[in-house]
Amino acid sequence: MGILDVVTPEEMADLVHLRRARDLMDREYARPLDVPAMARTALMSTAHFSRKFRATYGETPYSYLMTRRIERAQAFLRNGMSVTETCCAVGCTSLGSFSSRFSEIVGETPSQYRSRDHRHLEIVPPCVSMYATRPRRAPATV
Repeated sequence: MGILDVVTPEEMADLVHLRRARDLMDREYARPLDVPAMARTALMSTAHFSRKFRATYGETPYSYLMTRRIERAQAFLRNGMSVTETCCAVGCTSLGSFSSRFSEIVGETPSQYRSRDHRHLEIVPPCVSMYATRPRRAPATV
């Protein structure tokens, strides 16, 4: 029995809508996005969207968005962009909050990350480099 045999049509529709919201976050990470806007994209109430997103993807919508922003920030920093420019480029409005979240997810400050030697990634195809450097969050506790 496959997964499609146990997923109801309503659950499948929810998955499609959740994916639409996740794709929005991946594509428009630098825009000012909030949970109500993401929920509208998923055609769900804010509370329902937050619960379903966390149950499906293992993290809250805001956490997912911030992880995508930090992931993009790493690429900008590796290419020599300043920390302040990077903060703005990924849609963060507070340098302090950006630096704190970056340090929490990556394990070092944006300045430390930027100053490291990243030449070893130059020979790696971008798709592999993106996967290898993707920030990993600890699983959310209930």
